[in-house]
Amino acid sequence: MILSFVKMHGAGNDYIFVDCRNFIVENPSALAINLSDRHFGVGGDGLVLIERSSCADVKMRMFNADGSEGLMCGNAVRCVVKYVYDNKIADKPCVTVETASGVKEVVPILDEGGQAVGGSVAMGKARFEPDDIPALLPTGEAELQFDDGTSLKVTCVNTGNPHCAVFCENDVNNVAVADLGATIENHAAFPKRVNVEFINVLSKTELKMRVWERGSGETLACGTGACAAVAAAVKRGYCPVETDITVRLRGGRLTVNCREDYGLTLTGAAEKVFAGTTEAY
Repeated sequence: MILSFVKMHGAGNDYIFVDCRNFIVENPSALAINLSDRHFGVGGDGLVLIERSSCADVKMRMFNADGSEGLMCGNAVRCVVKYVYDNKIADKPCVTVETASGVKEVVPILDEGGQAVGGSVAMGKARFEPDDIPALLPTGEAELQFDDGTSLKVTCVNTGNPHCAVFCENDVNNVAVADLGATIENHAAFPKRVNVEFINVLSKTELKMRVWERGSGETLACGTGACAAVAAAVKRGYCPVETDITVRLRGGRLTVNCREDYGLTLTGAAEKVFAGTTEAY
């Protein structure tokens, strides 16, 4: 069977999107592994299925490059909204998307031609309780102990996905993200694994971040990760509430606003790279 797809990205966080509102993908995990391979497939951080929803305009299911199903992706959901808006599936000022982390409301950002070029996503509230991560730690802010006797101060937060924020004194460009990220992702304190953010505080309104995503490795950007970084920075007093905070990532910039109740809004671009077909299905 020939499968049509669209390749899109948000700040370099790229996914393969399949509109399957009229058919069922039998084995999405295997398809995600095959298509995400950057040498033998289309190439991407994962696969996103656009499905029908009974409670929103569309439903989004996202699968990481290793085939594991994720809960939410702030960059992918903007791309979903671009697809459904540009194709007149949901042509309205606020588009709703059902995800495994609840229904998200997205306001499309339009260009002069009326095409969606980005969006602002109401991401919900950040949660810091260990049970919400989940994390086997006494509090969301804790010392993570390693087998070699060293420890690392972390701030754990759930922003639709589980995250572990690490504030670094040295430039994050010099952090061994692959080694340390994989170690923290698979640490015994995180029974369902965790995404890891390595963060520099550049000012009260600007962060620099690299991200290690569970199931995908280091990616150029992560929307829920940018939200986690800002929520953690606000909690630790580095950034103010009710203020647009710029998060500089390897693939571009995202903007996050955190309210006093830790409600988060994520704003960023969504870009179509190309459309194609594959026989991999």
